[in-house]
Amino acid sequence: MENSSARIYITHLQISTFIEMNDAAAPALPLLVFSDLDGTLLDHHDYSWEAARPGLARLTELGAGLVLASSKTAAEIRPLQQEMGLSHMPAIVENGAGVLWPGTTDGDDDCYPRLRSLLKTLPSGFVGFGDLTDKEVAKQTGLNLAQATLAKRRKFSEPGRWTGSEAGLQQFLSAAERAGLHARQGGRFLTLSFGATKADAMNEIVGHLKPARTNALGDAPNDSEMIRAADQGVVIANPDGPSMPPFPPEIEARVLRTTQSGPRGWSDAILTLTAGL
Repeated sequence: MENSSARIYITHLQISTFIEMNDAAAPALPLLVFSDLDGTLLDHHDYSWEAARPGLARLTELGAGLVLASSKTAAEIRPLQQEMGLSHMPAIVENGAGVLWPGTTDGDDDCYPRLRSLLKTLPSGFVGFGDLTDKEVAKQTGLNLAQATLAKRRKFSEPGRWTGSEAGLQQFLSAAERAGLHARQGGRFLTLSFGATKADAMNEIVGHLKPARTNALGDAPNDSEMIRAADQGVVIANPDGPSMPPFPPEIEARVLRTTQSGPRGWSDAILTLTAGL
């Protein structure tokens, strides 16, 4: 419904410049990896990516690209990209509702106010980040106060938790769908948006960068579309959240499921899948 307007604003010139710079720097990417963050590349409890270093080093060795794909906001992902040396790569923000291209800013968009207005018309019981103070978001997420402030700088989606009954949740989800909203269950939060998924944003990026092969890694149901869309998918073990149910046999055949959780499982998967490259 709102997929085109729910993209972080970027001019055609900026996209062209980025693609030209990428093409000039190296031949076509041999591998482009799309990775969820919380519970996947980042530890579920302390948000550290230290245990992923061996896998990250392997991707650098291969000249592969890494696209961070998360429910996090652009304001949260940008400093993380800088820490990991990924500022030259695009990122998928807010569960696929936006693509953050190198050298661009968040832009202006009114999707979030419209989303918040619609939520107020639905059955009560959903408590989103917009209903919480920075301190309350910090307490629920385990982020520090500065990080929680960035997590509330949303443009396109609203994460939160359901506080009512299971029957009430089904009524809420049905009403949300009728209002044109889509729900995605992540490892921690239920996120509402206007319908774009990580897979939608992934396809947009693949169309621009044209890698030889794609991998996608995630730990929660909101990663399922992205994992399905990749040449090779990885389900990271998640003992702290909802498990990823089996895919249809033809999809499951190209999905690796790890025994280790978080960044350790992430690194193990990358090393396993790139062993023959």
